[in-house]
Amino acid sequence: MARANDEAAALIQELADLLSITGGDAFKIRAYEKAARAIAGHPDDISGLDLAGLRAIPTVGEAIAKKVLDYTTTGTIRQVEELRAQIPAGVRALTAIPTLGPKKALAVYEELGVSSVDELATAIKEGRLQGLKGFGARTEENILRGIDLMRSSGERVLVDAAAGVADEIVAALSELPQVERCAHAGSLRRMRETIGDVDVLAASRDPHPIMEAFRALPFVAEVIASGDKKTSIRTAKGLQVDLRVVPPESWGAALQYFTGSQAHNIRTREIAVKAGLKLSEYGLFDAGSNELIVSATEEEVYERLGLPWIHPTLREDTGEIEAALDDALPRLVTVEDLRGDLHSHTDLTDGVASLEDMVAAAHARGLEYYAITDHAPNLVMQRMTDEKMLAQRDRIAELQKRYRDLTLLHGTELNIDPDGGVDWDADFLSGFDVCVASVHSHFTQDRDAMTRRLVRACENPHVHVIGHPTARSIGRRPPVDADWDEVFRAAARTGTAMEIDSFPDRLDLPADLVRRAKHLGVRFSVDTDAHSLGHHRNIRYGVGTAQRGWLTPDDVINTWPLDRLRAFLRGKTD
Repeated sequence: MARANDEAAALIQELADLLSITGGDAFKIRAYEKAARAIAGHPDDISGLDLAGLRAIPTVGEAIAKKVLDYTTTGTIRQVEELRAQIPAGVRALTAIPTLGPKKALAVYEELGVSSVDELATAIKEGRLQGLKGFGARTEENILRGIDLMRSSGERVLVDAAAGVADEIVAALSELPQVERCAHAGSLRRMRETIGDVDVLAASRDPHPIMEAFRALPFVAEVIASGDKKTSIRTAKGLQVDLRVVPPESWGAALQYFTGSQAHNIRTREIAVKAGLKLSEYGLFDAGSNELIVSATEEEVYERLGLPWIHPTLREDTGEIEAALDDALPRLVTVEDLRGDLHSHTDLTDGVASLEDMVAAAHARGLEYYAITDHAPNLVMQRMTDEKMLAQRDRIAELQKRYRDLTLLHGTELNIDPDGGVDWDADFLSGFDVCVASVHSHFTQDRDAMTRRLVRACENPHVHVIGHPTARSIGRRPPVDADWDEVFRAAARTGTAMEIDSFPDRLDLPADLVRRAKHLGVRFSVDTDAHSLGHHRNIRYGVGTAQRGWLTPDDVINTWPLDRLRAFLRGKTD
């Protein structure tokens, strides 16, 4: 995605946030939020679009288009700058805390003079919020959790932000005649949820011009250190990128060395030492003679250590070495294995692309089946009605006539109520091909209540998939508290799949819970939850999470042929 899209979307979202603080019109705020999602998800670079081109983006009207044009010509939006000047910086700093809304941020500033995260944490511990309207004990607890969540995220970025930078660097450097091979490594190659810094590896016998080209990339804001073996830069957004250039004959050893977690690399070096070998980024050597044994490919390095090649997403020392020694590594699911997508939205609710365009995007992905699952009516802000949903079903039936090699499924994303109930009665629900059910509210229920809530949803015969089960938003909202083993046992017993939502700020279920659920017999659905055309590209992150959870294609229901999938869905009500 073009950086201009992300930056413009961030400014429009900030405008919505600032208007929330100042008491702006709720309808206008929602329009800005929806436009921000549309701009971020727009597949083309907006930087070259004129007013008419910007207005062609779904949900972007003339007023918002003019603001985006303001950004593309000046680098900012004047109204954002004006509101920033009106609102104290301390209030804006407080709004960065997950779980603390803009109105509460303004209240603690005006009532207590609190203007920083540290001051707020101290005020809560000293009891100064007690008696403040709207701030009960549970609110204080949630704010403290939000502060901890924000602090724990530190300087790390979401995987998609790191991948966007890495992909651009790899593409630029790969065009240089001196570069024989180039790839990213490190935690990004392992598909971690958040990335501290990006590692890029290049193979060349002439590193100097490569380092020059790297330092000259347009997004480089600072050169931290530079040499012919390693150069480190910081991007304008503060992300550190380390480029290492190694001789081509050392490629495999270097890729293995700079990909594995520290714990994984310690294990492989221990195996090398026991075999009288020495492992480094330059190769696998005889410890006595220092003679190079292998280094060209990762496969050769692992094989000489007595191991099969270990997939990068497994290299965390969480059992992969033992599985490799026992010849028990799984054949991990890949993007190519996916036959369908069971969770997506259109502009009928909070999506920003039309039904026709979303279906065309699914067809372009080469999918065999695709579910449209717009929101159900209990999420009141989406204004769904029975009539709208039935009309969409008719449109899908008409659209199906144009697609012989893509089966369209009509579904919905239901809301799991605080007591575990969902929208609509059994008769209406029976008309859908697939029902995803998700927690969209009451995130702070206690452990027992949340567990009962999710178990009851699994026991509903019309619920096929639990969407983004922990309801977390990485760095912004913590996961709900539940007895996950009990939830997973219920899912396995009832034949309810757990979703892995591919949105980079969700990746939900997280990989550690995926492994627990798999152990308890749960099936999974890896979906985009796409709200725009660009969101279809997020599937790589969901699959990466599935791989980190050791899932095979057979564990994932949307890798199955359509007849097997339909049998699984029917199994809930038979």
